[in-house]
Parts: sequence; structure tokens; C-alpha cells
Amino acid sequence: METTKHFIISVILILLIILIGMGGYMLIEGWSALDSLYMTVITLATVAYGEVHTVSELGRVYTIVLICLGVSYFLYVVGAMIQFMVEGRIRHLLGRTRFDRKIKRLNNHYIVCGYGRIGQVICRKLLSESVDLAVIENNPDRIDAIADDHLLYIIGDATDAAVLMKAGIERAAGLIAVLATDADNVFLVLTARQLNRSILILARASQKRAKAKIQAAGADYVGSPYELGAVNMAQRIVRPTVTNFLDLAFKRGSEEIQMEEIPVSSRSSLGGVKLQDSGIRQDFNLILIAVKKPDGRMIFNPSHETLIQANDTVIAVGETANLTKLGRKLNPKHGQRA
Repeated sequence: METTKHFIISVILILLIILIGMGGYMLIEGWSALDSLYMTVITLATVAYGEVHTVSELGRVYTIVLICLGVSYFLYVVGAMIQFMVEGRIRHLLGRTRFDRKIKRLNNHYIVCGYGRIGQVICRKLLSESVDLAVIENNPDRIDAIADDHLLYIIGDATDAAVLMKAGIERAAGLIAVLATDADNVFLVLTARQLNRSILILARASQKRAKAKIQAAGADYVGSPYELGAVNMAQRIVRPTVTNFLDLAFKRGSEEIQMEEIPVSSRSSLGGVKLQDSGIRQDFNLILIAVKKPDGRMIFNPSHETLIQANDTVIAVGETANLTKLGRKLNPKHGQRA
């Protein structure tokens, strides 16, 4: 926008100076429009061609003024170009430095490698859940889209260990590999797993045969958007009510119903309490779908005898406000015991 503005101003100024020069010679010397234009152009260009006609004393004074105008215009254009380049470069460097500082402060964040169609959907969904993100993208054409989504990003090759370290992989909670090819995702997963043995890695596979290779490289979960999309479409045909319910349950911002997973803190007053005595169903008007144990075991449709323990994860369905209240009960702030 600024470049266009400076360009338009420069064109208007030079046309204005030429018109003023022509008018002055025509008025002072009585020359024709062509002779006046020629004299104006060679004067502004400061070339050593001879004068078209003999110039009067007043004409010489006018020529001096015209030369000064031409030099001033030239200095303006050069200054505007230097200002644009310097300010743009400084702005870029300051912005990049600010981004790097913010990325260095990230902890337990997620690194999304690749900002194509799948990467954009993932980032926007995680942003709606207030998850800290850092994006690695190698295609400069996608930088504007990343900036529009107000994401921290690094321009570089995600398979490069130095770039992953710059994104804070040693402090990250998870990495999402959605690069363009399965080969790139395999190499990325392999590199990420070597840099951080405990990080959660989710990866995309375009081809079914690539799933095993990506898992062998160290991915915790490998999904194919094409397969998931096809299954979802089939489910809408054979089980439309179930899919509508799941859409509603996973739609963020819906006040009617939500499905949420809530970790149980050691500070919770419900730790060590049986489900029938917890008051979750009665006090919060929620339905408990399952309880996940620390060892990964999942108890579906838990009975009233099920014991809620610290480090469990409770999966419940209900209104957002009630889920929030249960979250405060199961996972109170530090120093509190709900």
C-alpha cells in the first residue's frame, strides 16, 4: 500500500513539474509546446544537449529554478525509496526478533509443521481452545495467511533439527506433522523423536501404506484425512442422529451440549470418592461417558461404585457452564482444595 502511494505521488509530481516547465517557457520565451517540452525534459534530466533557442535572461533564471525543482524531486524519490527499504527491513527484523522471543518463552506448546489446508484447520481449532502454538512453514507464499491468523511462526524446513530446536521442541508438549509428502513426514517424525523422546507426535499419512512407516519412525498417532472424511460421510448416511450428536458435542461455543475431558488433580476433594458419592450427576447435571486411568485403561459407562482418583481423566457430557463448574471441582487452582 505504501509503495503504491509513493509511486502515485512521484508520477503526479513529475507530470506537474513538466507541465509547469512547459508553461513557463511558452509564457516567457513564446516557444511552441514541443520546443517547451523538449527544453523542460533536457533541463530536468540535466543532459548536455544545446538549447533549442537562445534563452533570455528571465528564461535563464527560470531554467535555474526548474533545475532546482528537478533536483528536489530526484532527492524526494531517492529518499522515499531509501526510507521504504530501511523501514521495511527494520520492521521485519524487529518483528522477527519479537516472534523469536515469544517462541523462546513458550512451554508445553504444540508445533504444527506445515500450514497447508490441513495445517490451517488444525491451527484454527487449537487456537479456539487457547492452545499455545508455533508454526513451521517452508513456503513463503503462506506467511501472509499465518500472520492473518496471528500465529507465531518460523520460516524454514521442519525436517531440519536446528529449525525444530528454534521452535522449542525440547519444551513442547506435542508436534503435528502435516507436511506435503509422506516421505517428509517420516523424516520429520524421526528427527523430532530423536530430539524429544517424550513428546506427543501426531502425523498425517496421505497413503495407507505410509502409516506403518510413520508409526515406526516414532509417531504416537497417524491419521489419514481422506479416510476419516470418507468414514464420516458414510456414518452420516447410516447413523445420521449419532453424527449430528457428535457434531453438536464437539462444536466449540455451543451452549446446548458439550463433551469435555477433565483431569483429576491431587488437590480435588473428589479424589478417592466413589461416583455415587461425588454428586457429579446430581449437582452438575452431567453424564459421565468414561473414566480414563493413568495407565491408559478406559472405563466406559462407569458404575456408581467406580472410584475417582488423582490423575484420572473424566469424560463428561453436558452444558458448558456445568462442565466448567466440574472442571473447577476436579482440577482446582494451586493452593485450593475444592
